[in-house]
Amino acid sequence: MAITYDVLKSVTSQMYARSLRAVPADAKKALAGARTRETNPVARNTLDLMVANATAAEERGHFLCSDSGVPTYQIRVGTQARFDGDVKRAIRDGFAELVAASDPPLLKHVTNPLTNERGHAGKDMPIVTFDLVDGADDVEIICSPKALGSGRWAALEIFTFPSIAEIEEYIMKVVLTAGSQACPPVVVGVGIGGTFDYATKLAKESVVRPIGQSHPEPLIADMEKRLLEAVNKTGFGPMGTGGATTAMAVHVDYASGHGFTPVAVCFNCWIDRRTRVRISNDGTVTETE
Repeated sequence: MAITYDVLKSVTSQMYARSLRAVPADAKKALAGARTRETNPVARNTLDLMVANATAAEERGHFLCSDSGVPTYQIRVGTQARFDGDVKRAIRDGFAELVAASDPPLLKHVTNPLTNERGHAGKDMPIVTFDLVDGADDVEIICSPKALGSGRWAALEIFTFPSIAEIEEYIMKVVLTAGSQACPPVVVGVGIGGTFDYATKLAKESVVRPIGQSHPEPLIADMEKRLLEAVNKTGFGPMGTGGATTAMAVHVDYASGHGFTPVAVCFNCWIDRRTRVRISNDGTVTETE
């Protein structure tokens, strides 16, 4: 058997629709946990509203935010997986069907960067990236739509043989520049090393790592903890209302490279939009987030 065009079209369309109406379970838990620790009364009230809105949107099928962003997919393809049909066409057709049927309708956020013309379709849209997983016989798909708040403030800089302190200083510079405009409490994703494009890939993958899952290497796990504490001392708080809850998590990953070291930083807003499924060769679809 093989993973068919029809399965991919249906699954990726549903993933995007679901990501607009539900906060992942670990993010809801993080918001609730932040509420118990928060001492700022305005921030506590804001966190209460976020949890209530997340629950209501999921129960009623409403959008959590009018900015539905643009569809982006990370696909990890097992080397033993088999396909019957065009993969990127299935994702593109699934998004087109969702646009036609969505209630409420999706706003026109897909923008031509040269003409600023807006619509639902465009060059290389939806954005899909692929990676290979040796030996696996399934496909893992992560859908994480990028809206203005979570997408606008991402940044990258290339250093030469930086120290850990210099890397952390740059990460904090990016966080301070974003301020409350990234719709906190955020998840911060960081990619260090590799090449220009690979560092951004690491950051993008890190930002969708489940909250509470630290990096397996102690050096990086300590960096994540230290940065999370620093971000939450900035005082921006939930949606800029102040307090000690500017971030739910900071996730860092790295790759070896040359003496030049790119450092990429990106964000997910408080909704922490992401859905994740696994599709087996026999067509079994398992929602893992």
